[in-house]
Amino acid sequence: MKFDRIIWGVLLLFIGGVLLLDNFDIITFYWRNVWDFWPIFLIILGVNILFNRNNSQTGNIISLGILVVALSILFVKGQEKPTSKYWWSNGVKHHIDIDDDDYDNDNDSNSYSKLNFSEPYLATDAAKKTILNLSGGGTSFELKGNTDSLFLADVKRRNGNFSLTKTTSDSVNTLTFKMQNKNKNWSFGNGNDVDVHLNTNPIWEMNLKMGAGQVKFDLTDYKVRTLNFDGGAAELDIKIGSLLPIADVTVKTGVAEIKVHIPEGSGCRIKTKTGLSTKDFTGFTKISEGVYETPNYQSAANKIFINFEGGISSFEVDRY
Repeated sequence: MKFDRIIWGVLLLFIGGVLLLDNFDIITFYWRNVWDFWPIFLIILGVNILFNRNNSQTGNIISLGILVVALSILFVKGQEKPTSKYWWSNGVKHHIDIDDDDYDNDNDSNSYSKLNFSEPYLATDAAKKTILNLSGGGTSFELKGNTDSLFLADVKRRNGNFSLTKTTSDSVNTLTFKMQNKNKNWSFGNGNDVDVHLNTNPIWEMNLKMGAGQVKFDLTDYKVRTLNFDGGAAELDIKIGSLLPIADVTVKTGVAEIKVHIPEGSGCRIKTKTGLSTKDFTGFTKISEGVYETPNYQSAANKIFINFEGGISSFEVDRY
């Protein structure tokens, strides 16, 4: 048997075993903790190249031993409570229980500049759909409530630049708020924080895109028709309301932690194409392979459609 197949077999057994144990609540595994240890796989590759030029049995044993030790370390580290709300490391390990206040204190100790962006709300905006395109790498976005403006953002910037633009037509406003990083020299260690405020009057279509970052949006007071999330190593926590009869949520991820909260009175259908991902859909019934529905899906006046696509991710939907 080729040694490469053994390596891949061990990796798949590790991933599958962790996902199974996590699904049955035997362990709680935080994939974000594994993110910092990705150079281990470069070391394994290097050892494999050095010791296996002639397909030597000794080299195979050394490479396999290093892989087993590395995966054992990842298994232990993955069960530790994350020391950061971000998926990347800032090089400082805090041996304390982390809560939101701790995060705020840590962030305040880092140098940052404050930026403010706003787009006024016009009388004509009430009759228009509003599209919000939001993107940023190494950034934490949190919806902090309502505003009399159409859009408002308070930024604690530690790296990169931000911009807000608006285009308008007879029936649609398009807002684009994004992080720009032209010099490519900032560190993942110190992320940006963005507090977002939205007007409650428009019907919103939201397109959220990021490589690594966090989005926490409580949308119960907003008329959200469509929400699309495209993320790499990201964390998404959203709460959907019931102000519209139909809402569509589409999530595409690489390695991510996804939580969606929906009203108990709304009917919901989930379609998944998730590969090696964990799924927790409390209160849903499995209809067919990759399809889940709430018991009131057919009878409910309001309906929410959720599509999940992901690699190694955690998908959770609960009802409130």
